Amino acid sequence: MNHIESSTLFIILGLLILLSAFFSSSETGLMSLNRYRLRYLAEKGSRGAKLAQQLLDRPDRLLGLILLGNNFVNILASAIATILALRYFGEAGIAIATGLLTFIILIFAEVAPKTLAALHPERIAFPAAYIYTPLLKSIYPLVYIVNSIANSLLRLVGVNPENSETEGLSVEELRSVVMETNKLVPKKHQDMLLGLLNLEHATVDDIMVPRNEITALNLNESWDDIIDDLTTCQRTRLPVYRDDINNIIGVIHMRRIISLLSRNELTIENLEQQIRDAYFIPEGTSLYQQLINFQKNKRRTALAVDEYGDLQGLVTLEDILEEVVGEFTTDSPVNNNNIINQDDGSFLIAANTHIREINRSLNVTLPTGGPKTLNGLILEHLQTIPTTGTSLLIARHPIEVIKTQNNAVQMARLMPRLKTDNNDSELTTNKTEKNEMENTASDVKN
Repeated sequence: MNHIESSTLFIILGLLILLSAFFSSSETGLMSLNRYRLRYLAEKGSRGAKLAQQLLDRPDRLLGLILLGNNFVNILASAIATILALRYFGEAGIAIATGLLTFIILIFAEVAPKTLAALHPERIAFPAAYIYTPLLKSIYPLVYIVNSIANSLLRLVGVNPENSETEGLSVEELRSVVMETNKLVPKKHQDMLLGLLNLEHATVDDIMVPRNEITALNLNESWDDIIDDLTTCQRTRLPVYRDDINNIIGVIHMRRIISLLSRNELTIENLEQQIRDAYFIPEGTSLYQQLINFQKNKRRTALAVDEYGDLQGLVTLEDILEEVVGEFTTDSPVNNNNIINQDDGSFLIAANTHIREINRSLNVTLPTGGPKTLNGLILEHLQTIPTTGTSLLIARHPIEVIKTQNNAVQMARLMPRLKTDNNDSELTTNKTEKNEMENTASDVKN
């Protein structure tokens, strides 16, 4: 190169630095691509996305190609810089050229291009894919030799570079992705996706109507009482039993019964003819599995039973869907009969309300790992049946018992969550809970 003019060498050096910046930025851009978005764009017909996806199917070949090019231009740039330094500064110019070229490559061919590519990977990666695809084919023998040697070394440590399939997302990872969508997905849609993912962690026990609140028809009642129960029923499907609710004999569809009532054709005989076999499920069934079971069995109502076959509750398809899409009939807690908004920011809550419904309606985080209702949560926390006026603290929410009846809490007031800044505040909260529990237990004994 000694016969080449210095001006020409400077131009070549500048071009080599630009090529080094291209290789560095494209490497970062291709490796930073979101694989799921890349697959989506490829399926939508993006040519650049398809080429990038093909290159990333074998990352060892892609990296071999990029590093071959990057190292070649960097070494050639170093040689040219050394020649120019010798021409202008003599032997001392070698050290000057080394320091100056290192600084230039670091800033203009490494840090700046890679930062740009990390921030906008698609803008860099897709155009680069058009260049790398034919380039890989043209120098494939050289890339193959380099990869073969490198891959052989990797196999010695138990790594197979040819097995480069990307793993799918777990449920928890997918939940994190949904939560990070922010402005890309509307909040309502985000809540629905999270609700669907959470079905696997909830069971029918969390949402079912408990046994003592099931509206059912006793066929052993007088005919007048049966007619009264049918005309005042607000459900579309009604369980039917004899004497004891554990003796469920089936379910009737109210739409058919109302049709008979309107024509004055309803008798005990044709009422019994309308009874359909009940659909029983074991308690503890996950909501996701039960949703599948409803679809497979073409049913909308199920009766949950325990290991002894005793009735525990009733769950409907609508109950499960509300876990995903939210309440069908209420837009806010103010309109919910079980949850009443107060002027001071607190909420009056019927204690038989499910904790999951409270958390969903009020955007709070009461614990759901134990009891399923607010009454059960209060009783577990206090370990005794409280009297009216008892206050306690659960998950930093002050709760006041408003009404107790029949050995259960009927109504409670939920206060806004207390703010704590450090561990000492949390410790004080726990001590307060303990004192309240001791005082309540003492009151009950007295």
